[in-house]
Amino acid sequence: MNSMDSMNPMHSTTDEPIHVALIIGSNREGRFGPVVADWLLSRIRERDDIEADVVDTADLRLPTALSYSPSAEVTAELAKVRPKLADADAFVVLTPEYNHSFPAPLKNLIDWHYTEWQAKPVAFVSYGGLSGGLRAVEQLRQVFAELHAVTVRDTVSFHNAGAHFDDEGRHKDSATPNAAAKGMLDQLVWWGRTLREAKEVRPYAG
Repeated sequence: MNSMDSMNPMHSTTDEPIHVALIIGSNREGRFGPVVADWLLSRIRERDDIEADVVDTADLRLPTALSYSPSAEVTAELAKVRPKLADADAFVVLTPEYNHSFPAPLKNLIDWHYTEWQAKPVAFVSYGGLSGGLRAVEQLRQVFAELHAVTVRDTVSFHNAGAHFDDEGRHKDSATPNAAAKGMLDQLVWWGRTLREAKEVRPYAG
């Protein structure tokens, strides 16, 4: 370690990649979410400042009735997802728009956790019809504010999403969404590293 490193004990952690949990919010049969998720993961793999882990609501069996004393079955189900959320420095939430809002399985996943979200940044990728899922995103911003999370300003949205991807899951006009994804991920990395560094100095007391 050189003298500059010794003066800055967090030098090694500040530049480390951030750990991002990519949450696929829909579990509906025939959902389009995995196509968009694969596209985003391909963008993430091009970067050396992000390590991603997928949390898919379709893989979870969390009851809608919340409990402070969950059963053994629920505890086992939570054990599959809670470490991924707790270890994440940041989140990307992928959501469609159902009836001007976001899917119930996504809200259920959010509500089963609390401290896992605190003092971490959340970015949004949405898809849908004419609105591109943006109304779902605006509601999710309010939910995550209540959980002491920080939502990044820029989003990626796909309007009439099914018409813009080919059969191989590739976007037909890659330049525009690629630029949007880069801007969003750049912001997410900045917030992820900044909040990670801040919590190492002073744990969040929310």
